[in-house]
Amino acid sequence: MPHFPINERLPFGNTGLKLPPIVYGATSLGNLFRAVEPAEKSRIIEQWVANVAPPIVIDSAGKYGAGMSLEVIGRELDRLGIAKSDVIISNKLAWRRTPLVTPEPTFEPGAWFGLEHDAVQDISHVGILRCWDEGNALLAPYDASLVSVHDPDEYLSAATDADDLKRRTDDIVGAYRALEQLRDAGQVSGVGIGAKDWRSIQLLSNHCRFDWVMFANSYTIYSHPSELAVFMQQLADDGVGIINSALFHGGFLVGGDFFDYRLVDPANPEDAAKLQWREKFWTLCKEFAITPMDAACAFGRMPVAVNAVAISSSRADRVASHVRSVSQTVPEEFWAAMTAQGLIRQA
Repeated sequence: MPHFPINERLPFGNTGLKLPPIVYGATSLGNLFRAVEPAEKSRIIEQWVANVAPPIVIDSAGKYGAGMSLEVIGRELDRLGIAKSDVIISNKLAWRRTPLVTPEPTFEPGAWFGLEHDAVQDISHVGILRCWDEGNALLAPYDASLVSVHDPDEYLSAATDADDLKRRTDDIVGAYRALEQLRDAGQVSGVGIGAKDWRSIQLLSNHCRFDWVMFANSYTIYSHPSELAVFMQQLADDGVGIINSALFHGGFLVGGDFFDYRLVDPANPEDAAKLQWREKFWTLCKEFAITPMDAACAFGRMPVAVNAVAISSSRADRVASHVRSVSQTVPEEFWAAMTAQGLIRQA
């Protein structure tokens, strides 16, 4: 297992950028799972800046709190006097703000709290540019240098028939043509894709030229298909940068009640199996005196194709430990024990 110095900078695909091994995820700034106090959000960003040498990398999206996350990032970085050159912002595009006219947002009920806006999906050549403009307005005086279409897998899976699937695929390809124009004009450094279903990335790779990809909930210590490992290496061989994110499945692996944005129900047989897996995982971590976060981060960065891992925090006092986890070395004996107990398929 290689050691990842936290302030090391490695080339990120063909973007011309060099990234540290940690990318700060900004879901909590949009109140994912709970409303985070504004003062705590300020402290989180202060800790981001304090724990990694510039430039730091932040990943956000118009979907996160219906733009709230982007707004907080722009406001707080400006308050701290952070130079534009000292931050790299990734904005996953696909959702725009709309008025909130229902008791809770409609775009992901039960996941977001304390929002003042709703959000609507807007994926097309013109729509993605609307998302781009709105995102930069919310981030002002900063802007995004890495862009992507957010969750295209969900957009495709909502197709009602073959004709609708073709239309939706055309929408996504059209959106990427618009982003490629931004890249070719020098307005962004790289065009990528962020998705939970890695096979949608594989599918769209046949239609679009990606500079980078972000896999979410896809290659983790809990779930790591061998086919995905092969695909990741193919991408790296083609010069595509890779960020591995959602390593804890919505916080579940480190003690949370949600697994991939869904509340775990112990009465559900599938969820009960997840809880049993977690208990065995925690027991082994304790035996080897490592934290579940250390183990999950180490596994997430294990493929040589991975350039960085993305980690979100809703508490400022945990940021430093997250940064340490990304650079920790886990003993080989731990992986052997995990394999022996059938908790991972490969060490």
